[in-house]
Amino acid sequence: MTNFHTSKQINAPLSKVWDIMSNIDNDPEYWRGTKSINNIRKSENTIEREVVIAFRNSVCKETVSLEPMKSITTVITEGPIKGKKTVILHSEAEDQTVVDVEWEIKVKGIMALFSGIVKKHILEGTEAALDRISRAV
Repeated sequence: MTNFHTSKQINAPLSKVWDIMSNIDNDPEYWRGTKSINNIRKSENTIEREVVIAFRNSVCKETVSLEPMKSITTVITEGPIKGKKTVILHSEAEDQTVVDVEWEIKVKGIMALFSGIVKKHILEGTEAALDRISRAV
């Protein structure tokens, strides 16, 4: 299992950051490694979905749980990568939100040979997504 973390302070109220980040159907707009999303099932704050990722157009199955104004947890259950991405939001001040992203992943198959490169790619993609979200608010 590979664990890594990144964080970004966004100069906007928590509610505005949450509005963008919790609209997970728009993930491809911010998280460029996500090419498309097909929601299979939605119930309150839990969504089961199939996601096509940039690596060879691979399909991952995910369960996303939203805890309003606090966190988004994505559990990747099938695909070339398995594991979890946890996004936690909290206010530092009235117009400052800190977004922490924690990854716990296991790379499968041939990709396991390149797990260091995969980790670097996901980390850079996460930082770029947080930059795009910051600009959007």
